[in-house]
Amino acid sequence: MYTFPSRVRFSEAGADGLLTMAGVVNYFQDCSTFQSEDAGVGLDYLRARGMVWVINSWQIEVLRYPALGEHITVGTAPYDLKGFLGMRNFVLLDEQGAYLVKASSIWSLIGTETFHPVGIPQEVLDAYTLEPKVEMEYLPRKIRVPEGGEAFPAMTVQQCHLDHNHHVNNGQYITLALGYLPEDFHPTALRTEYRQQAFLNDRMTPVLTEIPEGYILTWTADDGKAYCVVEFRGEHA
Repeated sequence: MYTFPSRVRFSEAGADGLLTMAGVVNYFQDCSTFQSEDAGVGLDYLRARGMVWVINSWQIEVLRYPALGEHITVGTAPYDLKGFLGMRNFVLLDEQGAYLVKASSIWSLIGTETFHPVGIPQEVLDAYTLEPKVEMEYLPRKIRVPEGGEAFPAMTVQQCHLDHNHHVNNGQYITLALGYLPEDFHPTALRTEYRQQAFLNDRMTPVLTEIPEGYILTWTADDGKAYCVVEFRGEHA
């Protein structure tokens, strides 16, 4: 598994002094990016060939959030690459090597001109070593959203929400969604389903729906279709 060491920074911790869910996602994004760059098939390699990886879904299970200043190890490994799809695990470990967080994700390789899926080149396949799946419960990628929900005022996508691919970064949907949860709700698990990309000046309306296990925040476009569905599971303090 590809890993890098880190330490929970003040800027990554919440009011409780623990790494936030948004911080977890950012660490995982960085880890997969570092692996691809070190393997020679990173952003510049893909851009030169008119390709980009776009995430389809996250599933994250938090066993324990590490505290401010705690030393951690971030790790990732693909467990399947086929057609245009890449399946990748992520982990966060404590100093003793015990699991703090486990995650699974699904990615699509798409053409930057057509926005259609493209087959993974052999050079990219050869750059990665597939590893066994991390032991965790693997839930369906698609998230069913119940009827109803409370709609909040729409927001307009700003430059600060965009990433290297000029669309709203997948972590931004999660970071922004956290702001609509009740203050006493503590998320310990996350699923996301990314349905379409949002770009600069697009309008996104957040709709919050309560479910037995927690909450679902759906980012919707003006035509009612979803950009992204974020499911938080956890407990109230």
